[in-house]
Amino acid sequence: MANIKTLTPEAGRIDAAGLRAYDADRLARCAVDRAEPWWRRTACAEALTGRVPQARLGALLACVRDTGDTGTVRKALLGVLSDRAELLPWLRHEDRRREEAYGMPEAVLRARGALGDLTAAAELATLAFSHWWTRRAVGDAGLDALVERYGAEAVLAELAGGRPEDRATAVRLRDRAGGDVIDALADPDPAVAHLAQSLLTCPDRVRAYLAGAPTPDAALWAAYALHRLTGDAAQTRAVYESLGRPRVEVEGLDEELRRAIVHEYGPECEKQSDPRWRIEALCTESPLPPDEERQLADEERRLARATAALTAAGLMPRPPLSCGEAHRQGGGTYHVIGYGEGGRSEVLISTLGPFAGNHEDDPAARAALEAAGFRWIDGATGAVRVTGLGVYYFGAREPLDVSTLLFYWQD
Repeated sequence: MANIKTLTPEAGRIDAAGLRAYDADRLARCAVDRAEPWWRRTACAEALTGRVPQARLGALLACVRDTGDTGTVRKALLGVLSDRAELLPWLRHEDRRREEAYGMPEAVLRARGALGDLTAAAELATLAFSHWWTRRAVGDAGLDALVERYGAEAVLAELAGGRPEDRATAVRLRDRAGGDVIDALADPDPAVAHLAQSLLTCPDRVRAYLAGAPTPDAALWAAYALHRLTGDAAQTRAVYESLGRPRVEVEGLDEELRRAIVHEYGPECEKQSDPRWRIEALCTESPLPPDEERQLADEERRLARATAALTAAGLMPRPPLSCGEAHRQGGGTYHVIGYGEGGRSEVLISTLGPFAGNHEDDPAARAALEAAGFRWIDGATGAVRVTGLGVYYFGAREPLDVSTLLFYWQD
């Protein structure tokens, strides 16, 4: 006969359907039992959705409020109990802002939204504007609950501070109501304008707007939206030319480096990036071969040339490894060639072009590779920061320097 332990024998092996059909009182007792492992308690808590036993309500609420208990369990229980109005004073208390359990601050805000707490609107709007989709989902759900209860106008009245996240919320709510959001292409915050273009669906409407766009940035966002909707590269290039080929000028970034970087990162840059990078990526020629097979062949030739040059210089190179292999996880835009006694030194060969470098700025490796046609990225060149181009890198999404972009690794 099934029991809680047979339904949850170990972490990752949870019979969720079986738990949902199991006795709710026993599930509740397990959920608050600190002697049980967190993963079993969490599974039991989640299985209580829609059937919380009244006799166990006090113990479950106490567990949610207990900041010394496991955050994962508390978060799961808060999701189950988010309709309990008696939680609202605790949820609104300033101590909740100092919650350290992973995901708990977001769960608190979502519950406040579900309970109709309009004072949570600004913080929910901040979540909805996040780069992380999990936080955006929480923010959107909380705002949706408030809109359903009070209407969009009441929610927007709480968001009158003029922050980008407030304007983004206004754009989303207007779009959901069937309104036209194209005017937000002129928003001074790129992330708001990016959101607006992502919501546009009618190419003819965008073309009409483009003809009288109020700012160059608005025209660029309109061109970007048109390209997304139609794939018409000639149309995008015509706009680019008519605007004078606008671009973000970066001191110290020459054309060779610029082409490599813009075509690797421009098309999928972060939402707060200057739209000029996106359009430049669409309207200029990539330095890389046009298909993956030819790109791989090009990389293989480059690595063979680098290995031969290091061998000829007596530097005893080892076989190249991708950066993912070298780090034993992840991937990126370079290969590593160990060299010297024991392979303790390393040279990095970029996949974005004939670029090489290493952390020691080794003159022997540099001379060998430059003679073989590689461009050595020294400290000064590598330190040039590519402004206006947001790139994801270990949780951050800020502009990076040339060295990081050419020799990029992410786990």
